[in-house]
Amino acid sequence: MILYPAIDLKDGACVRLVHGRMDSATVFGTDPAAQAAAFEAAGCEWLHLVDLNGAFAGTPINAAAVEAILARVKVPVQLGGGIRDMATIERWLSKGLARVILGTIAVENPALVREAARRFPGKIAVGIDARNGFVATKGWAEATAVQATDLAKSFEDAGVAALIYTDIMRDGAMGGPNIAATAALARAVTIPVIASGGVATLADLIALRDTGVIAGAISGRALYDGAIDLGEALRIVGD
Repeated sequence: MILYPAIDLKDGACVRLVHGRMDSATVFGTDPAAQAAAFEAAGCEWLHLVDLNGAFAGTPINAAAVEAILARVKVPVQLGGGIRDMATIERWLSKGLARVILGTIAVENPALVREAARRFPGKIAVGIDARNGFVATKGWAEATAVQATDLAKSFEDAGVAALIYTDIMRDGAMGGPNIAATAALARAVTIPVIASGGVATLADLIALRDTGVIAGAISGRALYDGAIDLGEALRIVGD
């Protein structure tokens, strides 16, 4: 299982939200590139970035911070937030992103996701953000009637590289991930599933790993707070 340290970007700073509420932001650093370099130095294999302003605006807002990170580190980087058209996908991939994460358009324009996956094999992931099992879009601000599992299954034959499943009510709350729901989703599809939301302890990572079906886990607040030692976590998930 791969551990993805998370850098959530709001107004150019590294922050964490609680339950996806922008008014709940806690700033953990004002130099995202330095934070990325620290994660890389600790031995991480990937970085997970989210443009929070972009997710609400529907267009990239924290591009300068993302580009600074890409210039600073050599590990592969994936990014979500405000990527909703082919031009933006192409632009980010041309700047060196290893993978873009498509969330809102996976619901609103699934044909675009399929086209992007065909054009850029291995570089397109789908973000499935769910509240009580139903997908939320546009920075989690809008609820839909689409069930998370149904959305995942709809991309089974599309060639997407991964599904990032976030339980919104667990995100940033340090209460533990929704292991049962994430594992159930992973068993429902053949696409690799990455767990996001609520990872607070080494025990959470071990539990996710031990399902045997979850390909990766994203952690943010627990790494910033020191609740999880990144070096130890990387060793554990790699066992």
